[in-house]
Amino acid sequence: MTADTTAPTKAKTGVKGLDDVLAGGLTPGHVFLLEGNPGTGKTTLALSFLMTGAAAGETGLYITLSETEEELRAGAQSHGWTIDGKVTIFELVPPESLLDADQQQSLLYSSDLELGETTKLMFEAFERLKPDRVVLDSLSEIRLLAQSSLRYRRQILALKHYFARHGATVLLLDDLTSETFDKTVHSVVHGVIKLEELAPDYGSERRRLRVAKYRGQAFRGGYHDFAIKHGGLQVFPRLVALEHRTRFARTQNTSDIPELDQLLGGGIEQGSSTLVLGPAGTGKSLIVMQFLAAAVRRKENAALFVFDEELGLLFDRMIAMGFDLEGMRDAGFLHIEQVDAAEMSPGEFANRVRDRVDNAKAKTVVIDSLNGYQAAMPEENSLILHIHELLQYLNRQGATTFLTVAQHGLVGDMKTPVDVTYLADTVILLRYFEAVGKVRRAVSVIKKRTGHHEDTIREFRIGNTGLTLGGPLDNFQGVLRGIPDFVGTTASLAGIAAPGDGEP
Repeated sequence: MTADTTAPTKAKTGVKGLDDVLAGGLTPGHVFLLEGNPGTGKTTLALSFLMTGAAAGETGLYITLSETEEELRAGAQSHGWTIDGKVTIFELVPPESLLDADQQQSLLYSSDLELGETTKLMFEAFERLKPDRVVLDSLSEIRLLAQSSLRYRRQILALKHYFARHGATVLLLDDLTSETFDKTVHSVVHGVIKLEELAPDYGSERRRLRVAKYRGQAFRGGYHDFAIKHGGLQVFPRLVALEHRTRFARTQNTSDIPELDQLLGGGIEQGSSTLVLGPAGTGKSLIVMQFLAAAVRRKENAALFVFDEELGLLFDRMIAMGFDLEGMRDAGFLHIEQVDAAEMSPGEFANRVRDRVDNAKAKTVVIDSLNGYQAAMPEENSLILHIHELLQYLNRQGATTFLTVAQHGLVGDMKTPVDVTYLADTVILLRYFEAVGKVRRAVSVIKKRTGHHEDTIREFRIGNTGLTLGGPLDNFQGVLRGIPDFVGTTASLAGIAAPGDGEP
């Protein structure tokens, strides 16, 4: 979604992803509500809002009824910000501070004052500074002073009209700590931003936000993941694939293994997604590495996101198969990233993939595996929707995507943790099967939307020289069940029993 260029200049929050969600920022001269439980990042966002205004030459005022000026300065410094000379802080603090003669003129304890007097002091501070941006932290104190819902609503209306007359853009912070939560402010303010913190059973906390209201302005709805890092908030807007489309040539990418390309009807089309499905150890990663290495040989940029395997072990294992991943990375053609599903939200992961495609121009993207990606999802339905939007986006950008899924079991009935076969354009199925006293591997293509493919089942072997494919298994029936029936001749049986080149 792009902001309306005919609309007035927005007051940017300084959080790039949030400004994208808000279609450019906050409408100047209005009052907005920023609510969330303690620890969700309200103060950090508010300081970013004021610092961004200061950088644009606007005056900022932070009115605090809960945190001290020292705490606010310390919070700003933790993000590398210096607020001296940029943001004015007006605080109401406990009566112990009144013993300091230098502070007696401006520092008061809010709970010792009547609501009207507290408001008067805030207005006096505003009149002295005449700021363009104001943060009021927090509404919980005003709600307690008001004591009744009617008086509270009237006070919020008074604040709104006062700030509106002076053309200030205002953020009201609410920490939702009152015993009775009413939505009085929701109906009064121009917009509402809700911050949430979720605690999964394992891993770090997850944060997300939602714009619940924005009068007269289209915005990006739904939940958006965000994280608090050094430098402030990082918001990862929910990916909407329909908003992104580029023109590209749908060429056919090969694996440089003639038998595998023949099985795939010539190769994999640019701008399509491929799912490699099979039990553990069948060679799913090796299959996708063939296409990744072929892309690098074509001097194309590629990106590899690894969920399951430690990178050092992966490098050693792949170089034994002839794939120098570190060399590809050092040459600048391959981006390799190990993803910890317990520490990264799905929105942040999608944002990182998008960054490699948009900024690094990666044309091949490998996600190994979806089992690890699933661990970052609260439930299966969310995984399906996330994967759908991500694959659609990558396809529209002309990126060829490869995903792997490990199935439960070794032979016979296979259990898949999540069914995403209908989302992928091509599905490659790997299986173990028993023949002549040995465990062997078979590969077949069960789906390809972008063209024809072989309907045969081929044996493949993993040896010291990498991956090798044989001819179609015409002499066996029931290979995909794991225990096939031999229907050929004795001569053909002897042929399959003979070890292939490079077989360990």
